[in-house]
Order: sequence, then structure tokens, then C-alpha cells
Amino acid sequence: MIYFLKFIYKTFILPPGSIILLLLILSFWGFKRKNKLSKFICAIAILLYIFSTYFIADSLMSSLEKKYTPKDNVSGDVIIMLGGGATLDTPNINGVGHLYGSASNRLLTVAQLYYKIKVPIIVSGGQVYDFTGNEADIAKRILINLNIPEEVIITEDKSLNTDENAEFTKELLDKYGFEKPILVTSAFHMHRALMGFQSVGVSLEPFPTDYYTNIKRSYSIYHFIPTADALHESSIALKEFVGILKEKILP
Repeated sequence: MIYFLKFIYKTFILPPGSIILLLLILSFWGFKRKNKLSKFICAIAILLYIFSTYFIADSLMSSLEKKYTPKDNVSGDVIIMLGGGATLDTPNINGVGHLYGSASNRLLTVAQLYYKIKVPIIVSGGQVYDFTGNEADIAKRILINLNIPEEVIITEDKSLNTDENAEFTKELLDKYGFEKPILVTSAFHMHRALMGFQSVGVSLEPFPTDYYTNIKRSYSIYHFIPTADALHESSIALKEFVGILKEKILP
């Protein structure tokens, strides 16, 4: 019984399910009154439902995440971590500011890689908005708290997007003479990030992390229920597709 109530609650009361239901009701009401907008409203409801299901969200995300696989015997002379957002003033150990979920997963992978191959780290990411934290500075502080020596951490704290990540990180690669960089970023972001670095003449070893989807796909009724999390996943994937298209058209 509890699972049935949870199903009703998540599907019809929480958004986006409640919004989809409302749009369908408005569309039905419009059809009965021969309102020309009813078909448009119905189309919006259908699109919102489609992108709010894990069946579609995971399909979109998986197509991005499966392009690259981390190697067991990875080697290089520097690890590059791309930022992924941070809070500005939330309390943290030895300072303020936290990394967002994707950025935190990237940082954990960077720390694991460092203890495996013991090479310097470049953390790339600035303060994107007035209300967000400086990603490189916060990441550096956390890495130091994880007992990674401060002297092996290099910060690039000016970049505001992926293209600037590549541009400003290349300057550091040239400055320090690194020739075999390893790129750590979210699996869904890796393809666009590599395109950005390739556009400035940098070749990297991809080491994706922060996966949303499993390698072996399985489906249940849950994959067809509209949820805010699935809609968020779809929006991330669609943003990447738009970014990849932009890199191809405007390199």
C-alpha cells in the first residue's frame, strides 16, 4: 500500500507530473470548446512527459557517457580537473563553500588518481556568478584536506565555461611543460570538453567519472513515471548536445 501511495504522490502531486496533468486537463477542456491552443498545450504536455521519464533521460545521457571509458593503466604527467559549480558561503571544514555534486565526484576521482600515479593536479574553474564560489580555490582547499600536498596543486581560477577551461589550462600546460595531461570531468561532459581542448591544440587522455547511467540497462515501470530528477537529467544531456553542436559549427 505504501508503494502505491508513493507512486500516486510522485506521479500526480509532485511536479512535473502535476504540471503534465494540469496541461492535459487544459488541453481536453480546449478540445471540447474547439480552442486552437488545445493542440499546442497537448504537445507541450507530451514533450514534458517524454523528457521527464528516465526511459528517455537515461537514453540521452547514456549516449554521451558511453563515448569514453577510463583506462585501468592510465598514465600521464598531470591531472586536469574541470570545475562544475560551487556554493559561495556555505560552512565547510577549514573554510566556506562546497562543490556541487558533479564537481565533488570529479574531485574524488582526481584524489584517487593522484594517490595512484602521483602527478601534479591542475584545477580549472573560476567564479561563474556573483552568488557562486570560486571553484578552483574551493577544490584546492578540499584536496589539501585530503592530504594532497599543496605544492602539487595548480589552480586556474579565471575560466567561466568549458572553452575558457581549455584556453586558460593550455597556458598552464605550456608554462610548466606538461605533455601528457589526463582530463577528469563528468562522463556526460567529456566529449564536449575534449572538443574544447582540441580546438586550442591540446590532446588529452580522457578519464570520465560522475556517471548517471549504468552500463547494463534495465527497465521497470519507474522508468516511465515523470520525475523532476529525470527532467533534470534530460536537461543536462540536451545542454551537452547543444554545446557539441556549437563546437562543430563555431569551433
